[in-house]
Amino acid sequence: MISYEFPLNERVRTLLRLEDLFSKFDFFTQREHRLDHHTALLTLFEIIEVGSRADLKSDLLQELDRQRLTLSHYRGHPSVDSEALEHTLGNIDRVASDLNQCNGRLGYHLRDNEFLMIIRSRCSIPGGVCEFDLPGYHRWQSRTAASRRADIHHWFAPMRPLAQAVALVLQLLRNSGEVSLVTAEQGNFTQQLSGKTYQLLRIDMPADLELVPEFSANKYMLWIRFNVPNAQGVSKNNPTADAVQFRIRLCNL
Repeated sequence: MISYEFPLNERVRTLLRLEDLFSKFDFFTQREHRLDHHTALLTLFEIIEVGSRADLKSDLLQELDRQRLTLSHYRGHPSVDSEALEHTLGNIDRVASDLNQCNGRLGYHLRDNEFLMIIRSRCSIPGGVCEFDLPGYHRWQSRTAASRRADIHHWFAPMRPLAQAVALVLQLLRNSGEVSLVTAEQGNFTQQLSGKTYQLLRIDMPADLELVPEFSANKYMLWIRFNVPNAQGVSKNNPTADAVQFRIRLCNL
């Protein structure tokens, strides 16, 4: 199966982008080559750009507090797995406590790191981090992989609580909706939302289907159209005429 997710508000859009960047950052940081660690730094700069909203931390804390209160009401309920519930509540408490200790905006602690800020400014120039442009960076890249990785982990450490909060909020969000098996007749699917607010749309479809979904949604209607990809990408004027069966989940915390 292959999954597609479509954010239904700007906050979830930001969280999904951050989740993707955190995943890339961890992947390239764990690798050995200097170019992998260069990519990790580029991703770190992207994380700072995407996550620089002043209200991101407060939004996450409010959401975690709301989820803690909601889930606490299920304590003692006979149909609820008490062990799993306590585990989830413990995770929420731990992540919220760590996040609450973070000061300032995401990446704000790096503003006085001249070494990184010079690299960041040069990255906007094509080929701007060549050896002759930044000899100090070239020297850093010549160090051992373990030494470079230790520096990267040190620079990222204050951001780790936010990464954990993003992961937990999205996990709770993804688990909040019920899965339905539906069919898009002639490649089109519509569903009335009747003004109900959702935050995330997720669909799962067989990976061997050579189709790509296109989404559109507002508070009244959800629309999905399946397009046939071609060598140049996905043509919006090339919808499939076949019936497409897939699983859909509308999520809202």
